[in-house]
Amino acid sequence: MTFKPLGKRVLLERIEEATTTATGIIIPDNAKEKPLSGIVRAISPKVEEKGLVKLGDKVVFGKYAGTELTLDGKTYLVMNLDDILGVL
Repeated sequence: MTFKPLGKRVLLERIEEATTTATGIIIPDNAKEKPLSGIVRAISPKVEEKGLVKLGDKVVFGKYAGTELTLDGKTYLVMNLDDILGVL
């Protein structure tokens, strides 16, 4: 992957949630919502200076935040640092 975010942006990989409930009920793909957490895969130099997030951090973000991007067959999200709600 050769993607470097610009400005105050980060590249995230969504963390897929479980497809079954605690009682064993399987949730179909069309009934699942997109996960609201992800792992930081790349950060811009401005974000690196601030030191708020680092590569590999697990973060939570808003439901409609970011822009989807496909690199090497994987789907990522590019979003502003302000759209990240917190670090887990």
